[in-house]
Amino acid sequence: MVDKRTVRLGYDSVAETFTDQRSFDEAEQQLFNQFLDSLPPNPRLLDVGCGAGTPILERLRDRYPEQPVIGLDFSATQLTLARERAPDASLVAGDMATLPIAESTVDGILAFYSLIHLPESQHQQAIAEFARVTRPGGRILVSEGAEQWAGTNPDWLGEETAMEWHIAGAAATREQLRNAGFRIETEWDTSDVLVDDESWVFFEAVNEE
Repeated sequence: MVDKRTVRLGYDSVAETFTDQRSFDEAEQQLFNQFLDSLPPNPRLLDVGCGAGTPILERLRDRYPEQPVIGLDFSATQLTLARERAPDASLVAGDMATLPIAESTVDGILAFYSLIHLPESQHQQAIAEFARVTRPGGRILVSEGAEQWAGTNPDWLGEETAMEWHIAGAAATREQLRNAGFRIETEWDTSDVLVDDESWVFFEAVNEE
């Protein structure tokens, strides 16, 4: 079972190191651009697990300079860094399993490597929240590990801080998306930019509710 307090404190502790290492690889950049191309002009977007704002909030700011994007994270230190990198973003402290955002108010959601830090019992709840806050026809781009796995690292990124994960796996996430009313349009296999030899799946889906 993932302890969300451990995850939050872990991201607070390694904020600078994590941010220095986080970037898009070529595959992620391609997926990101394709997703944005599928959206209406000047969409209202939510980055779930935005961290310090790099790379997603920074790129959204450049692409949509007249439409402030929303960044959500529950690490106060990560949000402080995000304010420096994306000062025009609407930054929100909160939990993705209970999004502090009104119903049917966003056109798109990006959730890169964020669901994996929730307890298994809350993955479906979070995806249902994605459906609640997206408008009908709204789109999401969500990553998940290809295979189910749970674990803890007591020395994450060599910073003597603990981190925990619960990866639901692609099959479970596929079912959870459909249960929440999403129609999956495309799936891509890719690899994590921080850890070698891990297989990830990105789902692009449309809210049909």
